[in-house]
Amino acid sequence: MAEFIINTEVKTETPAVEVTVSANRPLPLGRHVFRLVVVDDSGNTSIPDDVVVIVADTDAPTAVLNAPRSVSFGRSFELDGSRSFDAGGGRVTTYLWTYLGQP
Repeated sequence: MAEFIINTEVKTETPAVEVTVSANRPLPLGRHVFRLVVVDDSGNTSIPDDVVVIVADTDAPTAVLNAPRSVSFGRSFELDGSRSFDAGGGRVTTYLWTYLGQP
């Protein structure tokens, strides 16, 4: 068990760790990025591997949008919402898409 603090490494000698949260310190709803770097017995360090964990609402559905990281100029591409879900047991029936422009 480990209490994670943003941008603070948690060091273990085991390959798995439990992210410990409490009622008074839950992870907020939404996307959270976790990173793993491993070090071998010679002291060599890996490149980081990141994963996004979505903390979902148990009443409202959770949107999960997948898209390519980059696309060629002038090429069409697909946005995919098929991994969206309703943790409360409901079924996603409608997808509302909006283009928000450049950041």
